Amino acid sequence: MKKVVKIYIVFFLLFASLGKAWCQKQYKKVLEASFESGPLISNGQPWADAIKDLVSYHAIDIRLGWRKNTNSFYGQLYRYPVFGVGLSTTLPYQSEIGRPQGVYWFFDIPFKEFSTSRKLNLSYFGHLGLGFNLNPYDSLDNPLNRYIGSELNSYIHLGLKLNYAITEQTQLFSMIGLKHFSNGSTKKPNAGINLIPVSIGVRYNFDKREEPIPELWERPELLRSGYWSTAFYFGSKNYEVGEPSYFRGGVNLTYLWEKSYKYRYGVGLDVFFAPGLKDRSGQDEVTFWDQTSIAAVGSWEWKLTEKLYIPVGFGVYLHRNEENQEFTWFYERVGLRYSLTDQLFTGIQIKAHKLKADFFEFTVGYSFK
Repeated sequence: MKKVVKIYIVFFLLFASLGKAWCQKQYKKVLEASFESGPLISNGQPWADAIKDLVSYHAIDIRLGWRKNTNSFYGQLYRYPVFGVGLSTTLPYQSEIGRPQGVYWFFDIPFKEFSTSRKLNLSYFGHLGLGFNLNPYDSLDNPLNRYIGSELNSYIHLGLKLNYAITEQTQLFSMIGLKHFSNGSTKKPNAGINLIPVSIGVRYNFDKREEPIPELWERPELLRSGYWSTAFYFGSKNYEVGEPSYFRGGVNLTYLWEKSYKYRYGVGLDVFFAPGLKDRSGQDEVTFWDQTSIAAVGSWEWKLTEKLYIPVGFGVYLHRNEENQEFTWFYERVGLRYSLTDQLFTGIQIKAHKLKADFFEFTVGYSFK
């Protein structure tokens, strides 16, 4: 029941944004359908090689998108990209991994401003959402699948896309990229399912022609001075297969500089909390310090729109505890955030050690000078 509720919530949030854009004349609407196929990537373990030989991946995607056709600074800065929502479903059910499906938000950013007068248009894309309907690891019913321990997972697909214009309203396209399913160690095992699909598809533009867009008349003010940003992280982590999951959280303080319209840079401090060590380890004496880690972190933020941005971080531990599965002296972070106001933001990131998930960071934060 909880799984169904989560899926419905994601559907509601994604398609609420679709409905808002779909009803406004300032957005050009597009519909895409594609078929994809590609190999599952083994991690080199014998069980992974066995699944790779057993599984064949074929899927279809349906996407509804919109592109703002009025003059805006970030629209022109990114050559008027397409944003939207989509649904992906694997075609065959396979007992080892199930029938992986995903509902997601996407962006499609051209390298040059899209034009129907030019036959070929190259872009890069990202699909970020919720994956579901997987058949997870079970020691009795599905012992071979050590890739995924949960039915619900994150869904990520990144790559390149080539469009070929047939008419003013119709284009063929092909995509290649990396697709990833992972639960962020909320339930182990969590090696993650990685695929390299190649797609072919068709795009239909509901608007018959591209209207010329005037040159930008004014740039918004760029905040040259630095400012402070604080964030609070909330999540859960499963440390061992078959054992309970425990709360993971943290707090961050970063000083950021807005050096360009696309990027922000910063340096800060992370403090992480991993309670439950006494239950997990069986130790009689556990201190607060044993369940706490501290790190210096460098931050980079990629602004996609006035409100939406991708935070990236690289942290170096000043203090860590390997019993909290902090196995390396550094970690990585990447995610998606949305500015609710000029000061308040929310989002989700994944923290990882050498690209191996530590936990999902559900985030709320506040910026101030």
